[in-house]
Amino acid sequence: MSASTGIRQWALKYPDLGTGPVPVEPCLSSDYYENERERIFRRVWLNVAREDEIPAAGDYIVCNIEVIGSSILIVRGRDGRIRAFHNVCSHRGNKVATDSRGQCRTFVCGFHGWAYDLEGALSHVPDEENFFGLDRAACGLKPVAAGTWEGFVFINLNPEPEQPLDAFIGEWGEALEGYPFDAMALRHHYRAEIKVNWKVAMDAFQEAWHARFVHKRSGGAAYASRENPYIHALEFKLFPLHRMMSVPGNPEFTPTPLQGVAHRFGSSYIKMEEYETRLPKGVNPQRSPLWMFDSNYVFPNFSLFVFGDMFFTYHFWPLAVDRTLWETKTYYPEPGNAGELFSQEYAKCALRDTWLEDLSTLENIQAAISSGTIDHFILQDQEILVRHSHKVIADHVEQPAAR
Repeated sequence: MSASTGIRQWALKYPDLGTGPVPVEPCLSSDYYENERERIFRRVWLNVAREDEIPAAGDYIVCNIEVIGSSILIVRGRDGRIRAFHNVCSHRGNKVATDSRGQCRTFVCGFHGWAYDLEGALSHVPDEENFFGLDRAACGLKPVAAGTWEGFVFINLNPEPEQPLDAFIGEWGEALEGYPFDAMALRHHYRAEIKVNWKVAMDAFQEAWHARFVHKRSGGAAYASRENPYIHALEFKLFPLHRMMSVPGNPEFTPTPLQGVAHRFGSSYIKMEEYETRLPKGVNPQRSPLWMFDSNYVFPNFSLFVFGDMFFTYHFWPLAVDRTLWETKTYYPEPGNAGELFSQEYAKCALRDTWLEDLSTLENIQAAISSGTIDHFILQDQEILVRHSHKVIADHVEQPAAR
């Protein structure tokens, strides 16, 4: 399939989503935001890390998830298993771990010295004889459901998750199994607090045709072509909760001399090659020679962008109805020489400039819709992922009983 064929084809493929406008109010309403907190972020699986952040027994990280007011301790046990706990001492409620990450044999609360082993069990209580019928077995760290998929760590704050992680990942994840995530390591990490609703922030990345306009100074020319000037996607796939988009490149794009050097040595985000022989069926599902990358959106707030030789992630963490913590992490293979290192550093700077362009629109959007001037977003066929995202969120917020 050519990226430029088909007008309004995706609405025909997914007619249940309709073609009407999408209401603005959920991006402004404090009541809606409170329902998102309770009915989404406290109930569904959330990606919080990768396994290689805690490779050895005793390695831990602390994830402070402001949208639900929780501090979560994620640790690799002596048995190699990854577990998660509320970062709360059972004695008087102090945080057990105060650093963002570390390595230990035992967690010791700094308030009164209660100690917990790597499996969360209470292992030592100073002056224990002065307590009244203390049951150590009942006073361990409170567990949080945790699981992994392809090296990504997920947690679920629901004491009884509505579905296991593999069911939550579902068919979308099956199509990506075998991608070489474990062959790449974290190289770059950015985060920014922006004055925008988390859905508005996420929507900015769920279609490609904005690149012709927003990214005209950076990478837009690598995507928009004479045959496909509005960067129509090669493929959209919608799943019950998740979604993906395959983005084409411009086959006539001529890199600058500096870009050419970066492309020659590998990891550059504006690079086209065929990787069919080593990529799973869910990556570039059309097997198009025009393919540049796939963007995947995991409900509710996690995005995964996969290329032939790198990947990066986004998280959109709500802080308030009109504030979001945006975080991105970029992963590359270990550079084998100076050229590959240069290529990765070039891609880092190019991506940074692209993200600055993306983020430049978001606070303007939030300020404008807060004025009450418009009450709906008008979406076209290439924005079907935005439509699907709002539908899945609304299903959880507005119809919890039916779900």
